[in-house]
Amino acid sequence: MGAGSPVDERDLPLAAGDRWRFECAEALAFLRSLPSSSIDGVITDPPYSSGGATRGDRMNATSLKYVHTGTIVQRHEFAGDNRDQRAFAYWCALWLSECLRVAKAGSPICLFTDWRQLPTTIDALQAGGWVWRGIVPWDKGPSARPQMGRFKSQCEYVVWGTSGASPDLESIGCLPGLFSERSRNDDKHHMVGKPTALMQEIVNICPREGVVLDPFSGSATTGVAALLEGRRFIGCEITESNYAIGRERLEACAADVSLEAHRAGQLALL
Repeated sequence: MGAGSPVDERDLPLAAGDRWRFECAEALAFLRSLPSSSIDGVITDPPYSSGGATRGDRMNATSLKYVHTGTIVQRHEFAGDNRDQRAFAYWCALWLSECLRVAKAGSPICLFTDWRQLPTTIDALQAGGWVWRGIVPWDKGPSARPQMGRFKSQCEYVVWGTSGASPDLESIGCLPGLFSERSRNDDKHHMVGKPTALMQEIVNICPREGVVLDPFSGSATTGVAALLEGRRFIGCEITESNYAIGRERLEACAADVSLEAHRAGQLALL
């Protein structure tokens, strides 16, 4: 395309002037619809398929695998969490290779996982063509999953990498190598949702005004964090109930009002 040529919107993940785009769709189909080399970073929290010790356990509903006995707040189930180890690795390599196709050269990827799936996730990231750069722990706090006679499962992990070579960027700066952020009930809209404050820190690895992609958006916390931090967002979620919550949150954030005010039809004061 020559200098001064009009930009074909088919080559853009977002329409001109849009800050975000969120669809109810299956991740692979959604990714395949995106133009190549159009995304500035991928930040996502896919289903881990790690709940339980046996194949039978993994086939259980997510509420049976991840909700503690006595939990008061009940949240919607989510899909895609019942693959065995080989299927999980192969599936991850498929969608990670599509993420690589749509990412610009040098773009970062940040991929959440737990201790069970950490080795497989690292392998899948590289099988998808990404350059593995490291692991960043997320300390969830001392109350996380206590079990007598065992170490607590207190951390989850961000496996991160880049699409090829990654130049030093003073505009990004030096980012933390450890995150400590606790979940709060008033900020949790998904069964395994991450804190918004945590995602705000992580999206800073992407350039300002860059497009952040999350193909497993859940309740769209990555998207909300991206908008709050001056980035743009594109993502999808397959479960309709979680998609509906995520869309409400994005609309409220874009309008600069609380979720409660958005639901009540209130507008931001100018």
